[in-house]
Amino acid sequence: MHKYFLLLLLSVSFYNCKKANTTAMHITITDSVNYTAPDTTIVYKNYLALGDSYTIGQSVTASENFPAQTVQLLNQLNTKFTQPEIIAQTGWTTTNLLNKINNTPPLKPTYDIVTLLIGVNNQYQGLSLQQYSNEFTILLNKAIQLANNKPQHVIVLSIPDYSVTPFVNAANKAYVANQIDSFNAVNASIAQQVNVQYLNITPSTRLAANNTSLLAPDMLHPSAIEYKKWADSLQRKISAVL
Repeated sequence: MHKYFLLLLLSVSFYNCKKANTTAMHITITDSVNYTAPDTTIVYKNYLALGDSYTIGQSVTASENFPAQTVQLLNQLNTKFTQPEIIAQTGWTTTNLLNKINNTPPLKPTYDIVTLLIGVNNQYQGLSLQQYSNEFTILLNKAIQLANNKPQHVIVLSIPDYSVTPFVNAANKAYVANQIDSFNAVNASIAQQVNVQYLNITPSTRLAANNTSLLAPDMLHPSAIEYKKWADSLQRKISAVL
């Protein structure tokens, strides 16, 4: 009888452990990086990053993408942020990002800072500037709403110029660069109209033409070194409004 009771207790304990572990895994929705658990005596700010492969940091570690590096810099300056929430995926166009936000809204109703970097896949897939303009406008308005209707707490990043990478052959480099400029003219104009902040990172990405340390191992996406430059600029913009 005692043996049966002991086995029953062990079974229940094992079931509860499995159930607890399942719950913990379920709530881990976004990519995680190593970070210190929040101090309950501090009011932490939060940051939502919207985008594509440039936002998740394709081919670098989760702690090396620009949202993570930005938060690291802010925390060092004693502006405490939780781990950034990232809604982004390699290959996403403005349509993909819109669909994701509409179907799976961000975890919080509002954020202290929201960044938006999207459009390279619109250009790469040959989608029109008009479609980009329409969908980027919708995305930017959503970003402002998510920033508690504070436009200066939203930062648009320009589209990097991948024409400088080995991915683009010499005959097409000028064409791709001009296309990137055209898409950036659209997002810069829309950003100005709604009074959000704008960070032009495109000139910096063009330096990779003569400096491969600015490229990730895949020789297409930015390296952690390049992302650090973006993070430095973002930290200054964010600190100025918080």
